[in-house]
Amino acid sequence: MKIQAYLAFNGNCQEALNFYANLFSADIKNKQTYEDKKIDVPSSYRGKLQHAELKGKGVHFMAYDASPDTPLNNGNQINMSVDLDNLDDGKQLFNDLSSGGQVHHEFREREWGHFGRCTDRFGIGWMVNVDK
Repeated sequence: MKIQAYLAFNGNCQEALNFYANLFSADIKNKQTYEDKKIDVPSSYRGKLQHAELKGKGVHFMAYDASPDTPLNNGNQINMSVDLDNLDDGKQLFNDLSSGGQVHHEFREREWGHFGRCTDRFGIGWMVNVDK
């Protein structure tokens, strides 16, 4: 069994994936736009991503731009969880992810290690964890 996250965006999926690819040293793979799909979307939306994957060492998730007739609500339905071994890397990643977003729990020491939770500038929730 394999479980993956599939993130939905309101037309800024490419921008978000570029941000995450840079942050996680990952590659954007299997990009497909709405261009040649038999889906009823406006012509201005045809260049948006109908499917893409972010793949790298320890990271693999899928994402797309939801069609304009699919309402998306920024909320807490999904959090991406990242476990790291290095405290400095954890601090830096948390700072990068929370920049322009919202910090819910400061990245600090907890009983099990260091942890922080934020929502990034794209509305995606992140939990960054470094075990002791």
